[in-house]
Amino acid sequence: MKLAIVGTGYVGLVTGTCLADTGNDVICVDNNEEKVEKLKNNIMPIYEPDLDTYFERNVSEGRLRFTTDLKEATDHAEIIFLALPTPPGEDGSADLSYILGVADELGKLIKDYKVIVNKSTVPVGTAEKVREAVSKHTDVEFDVVSNPEFLREGLAVDDFMKPDRIVIGTKSEKARKMMEVLFAPFVRQGNPIVFMDERSSELTKYASNSYLATRITFMNEIANICEKIGADVDLVRIGMGNDTRIGKRFLFPGIGYGGSCFPKDVSALYKSAKQYGYDFEILDSVMRINEMQKTVIVPKIKEYFNNDLKGKKIALWGLAFKPDTDDIREAPALYIIEKLLSEGATITAYDPEAMENVKKLLGDKIEYVTDHYDALKDADALVIATEWSVFRTPDFDKVTRNLKAKVIFDGRNLYDLNQMEKLGYYYNSIGRRLVK
Repeated sequence: MKLAIVGTGYVGLVTGTCLADTGNDVICVDNNEEKVEKLKNNIMPIYEPDLDTYFERNVSEGRLRFTTDLKEATDHAEIIFLALPTPPGEDGSADLSYILGVADELGKLIKDYKVIVNKSTVPVGTAEKVREAVSKHTDVEFDVVSNPEFLREGLAVDDFMKPDRIVIGTKSEKARKMMEVLFAPFVRQGNPIVFMDERSSELTKYASNSYLATRITFMNEIANICEKIGADVDLVRIGMGNDTRIGKRFLFPGIGYGGSCFPKDVSALYKSAKQYGYDFEILDSVMRINEMQKTVIVPKIKEYFNNDLKGKKIALWGLAFKPDTDDIREAPALYIIEKLLSEGATITAYDPEAMENVKKLLGDKIEYVTDHYDALKDADALVIATEWSVFRTPDFDKVTRNLKAKVIFDGRNLYDLNQMEKLGYYYNSIGRRLVK
């Protein structure tokens, strides 16, 4: 099938590349000329495991190409995916200006039947708004479909190629058949394509991410209680997770969730509910608790240093909001950095992929190193903010030689408590006993 992907951000690039890999003829369009030129020269704007392999294969075989010309993409395509930003506005609601702006242009450009697909995460009712925007400028037949993405950064290619389910919102039988043909190669193992109306589809995305964010937040609250009463959150998590009604995933406590999806989607669902006169109280609590959790480790650091961090050098492992991505949006590490700098500490940081993005944001406010052990040199303590694999089994002899003192604050619970005790470390983690 001939496809157009409008927007070459994270979702658009993964969507276009993976759809090209099943034999479709895909053209991606973006109004950022510099970005498009880089893509034409096989320069990836994001880090995502395995995406470069798929990207290079489909570009070289002619199934994936790039343009800044929306008309060219529209004329080419049977199905047009809108993979555009929906950033939170000042009140937390989703900003639809990018999507509705493109929809307005599409109304002027379409000459024959098109299926226009909302791939972006959008509030309930957006399909209707897109339909209205397009209809203002054309009498040509078209359909607007909701097809939310459920991609995990760091696992996005695998999620797209082998989805748990594909959700499609449409009342049009014609659009349904086209979408069914398009996505059939991705569900050969029997996972479902779930068809529903557009509004239910739009809500499904928000409901899914908000529920997962709530699970994470609940476990963070349990971890905080564990510290108060002397329980071990790891044992509690295992005891809970083996209940088949609950399951094992998204029960790992830490220093809060970040990224481009959970914070934005929880806020947008909360605001959408408000607009319909419903007070979604549990999401209000989730947002408030998560903000506090991002810096829950800072009071522990201050207490250890008798509330005086002036002149203290802190080594920081991890800047991305999660491993296997360079995404720093709403990353807990950034909130920790801000708090520690305000207390007079200096910070030396290492991250396998996210340092360039942090440099663009923070400049020389902190120091960056190219080896995680170099961050430890003469540091008064190590703080772990992202659970990259490279941090999971470090050479503790090197760690000990480089640190000024054996002090670790672990926001991701990477290490065994008994091991840290044997090594003689002061080790402060989340929801577990303090080793000292």
